[in-house]
Amino acid sequence: MASFTLTDLGNKSGEVVEAAFGGPVDITKRGKRKFVLLTAEQFDRLAGRSTQRTHRAEDLTGEERDEFLAGLDAIVRDDGQDD
Repeated sequence: MASFTLTDLGNKSGEVVEAAFGGPVDITKRGKRKFVLLTAEQFDRLAGRSTQRTHRAEDLTGEERDEFLAGLDAIVRDDGQDD
């Protein structure tokens, strides 16, 4: 895990933020961990919140099912073009 001081956070904020895109970043003060910087997505995952929606196939309308299947077909066709 990357680690930066509070001073680094002020002086090298771009570097600290960039490191957070790769995973949690410890922020220390006088050698002791005080904070952990996370992306919003990382935090939501830890908090049990997700921006993804899930559906049961049985609950889809006919139109939704057709759109879903068409999307799957498009993915399969795209994957086959890389061969």
